[in-house]
Amino acid sequence: MHSKDKTQLKVSALRNGTVIDHIPAQNLFKVISILKLEKIKTQITFGTNLESKQLGSKAIIKISDVFFQQEEISKIALVAPEAKLNIIKEYEVVEKKLLVAPDEVKGIARCFNPKCITNNEAITTRFEVLTKKPVSLKCHYCEKIMHAEHLVLI
Repeated sequence: MHSKDKTQLKVSALRNGTVIDHIPAQNLFKVISILKLEKIKTQITFGTNLESKQLGSKAIIKISDVFFQQEEISKIALVAPEAKLNIIKEYEVVEKKLLVAPDEVKGIARCFNPKCITNNEAITTRFEVLTKKPVSLKCHYCEKIMHAEHLVLI
């Protein structure tokens, strides 16, 4: 074995599933929560605080035999803008997506303003995405601007 081989992370290849790479390390557990990975019964591998030229420190998640819906992918884009999502089939990457926050977000985030009508009546939340990296949202109803650190996903 060459000395270089000893420094490589040994993780089994995915036959089928999803890989989410370039997650900001500090947001790994938010992504795990969004995807409800604690309920998934297939093999999941994740690493954090991995060296990244782009981010300084990144996280990665590999989920065997699971593919996510667009709503879940949109939520991830809010907490991990510019993460990369790879769909694997028969050990080959068949699709690559750069995650970008949508222009509008409906029903997936809670307004941080306690007086907002969405927190007091059964109204679906709606936000305009003002900036995508870092994420900032403007509530359609109360017009308060919410930054990523105040973001609470429903």
